[in-house]
Amino acid sequence: MDGPSDSVTHDAAVDILLTGGPADIPETVRMRREVITDRKIKIRHRAGYEHFEKSDTESRDGDPGPVVFRWIMRTSIAE
Repeated sequence: MDGPSDSVTHDAAVDILLTGGPADIPETVRMRREVITDRKIKIRHRAGYEHFEKSDTESRDGDPGPVVFRWIMRTSIAE
């Protein structure tokens, strides 16, 4: 059974697009729906993490489109 917080979370999900970074990041990871809780997104990829930051650019034609996050750096997983 879904509680009130479940429906709020589902309604808050938006389309996002991750740009830049390694070319072999799957398209299903680059384009998806997610609840945005921060200006940065970190995804695990190969032996590290790819870091993306929310872009402040908006669509000029009025179409909201996906929220764009641009690649900013890679970090390695500590062993």
